[in-house]
Amino acid sequence: MLAYEVLLAQLDHSIKSVVGNLRSAGQLPSNYLLNTEGMFNGPRREEVARFLAGKSGFSISIAGDFQYPAGLRDCPVELFYYRGDLGILESRCVSVVGAREASDEGLARARKLSRGLAKAGFTIISGLAKGIDTAALTAAIEADGRVVGVIGTPIDASYPKENAALQEEIARKHLLISQVPFFRYHHEHFARKKLYFPLRNETMSALSEATIIIEAGETSGTLTQARAALNQGRKLLILNSCFENRKITWPARFAEKGATRVSTMEDILRELGERRGTAE
Repeated sequence: MLAYEVLLAQLDHSIKSVVGNLRSAGQLPSNYLLNTEGMFNGPRREEVARFLAGKSGFSISIAGDFQYPAGLRDCPVELFYYRGDLGILESRCVSVVGAREASDEGLARARKLSRGLAKAGFTIISGLAKGIDTAALTAAIEADGRVVGVIGTPIDASYPKENAALQEEIARKHLLISQVPFFRYHHEHFARKKLYFPLRNETMSALSEATIIIEAGETSGTLTQARAALNQGRKLLILNSCFENRKITWPARFAEKGATRVSTMEDILRELGERRGTAE
């Protein structure tokens, strides 16, 4: 973890480029630093080590670990931080995502869908943003289902603050994941920290066999996950209500690229390979 944080402490290098270099070299971060950078025992290491000294209460998983999710090879994550039961990712996982500023109808659809999927045995993955994410995770928990929260801040921070209690519940009883490095996040300009949210969406897609979009605007960050799902070879399911919204054009564009339009729980279960009828 220290070596990975040292590598990512180079703020002029993007996370994707650092991960790409590690994968090309086929080395652990510590070996990569020793062999190519010659900096693992230098002053930057000491600076990062001091910063990390007070961090605790979480675990890490790195590529090559026996529990490292194979799906993450499809996105730029070589190491991630987590709290909770990593074994949850061995279940069938589906992302339920959508707008932060969601309509009442969208929130109701997210809750109904997540309850149904949870009762059908699926694990719900979402991003702990307000709006659709919060509705999906909360409904799945209330249905005694399993959930995974993937956040765009370090594992010891929460955003938005009003979801701090929900995030803690997920960490204690389910699974909470972050790919955000502590040192880099603390030292980056505020404007660049927003880039962790689209990375989070790529991770959610990679961990899921399908992404279901409840509702989203034309410039919503949810569309990052839609693109990732198609690029990663995952299913992308879009609720029919999105197509009926004449103010947006993205549903038709994604349908042309391979997304599936769904109207009912039965449609969704059929796309997921389940034929149990409705699960509402």
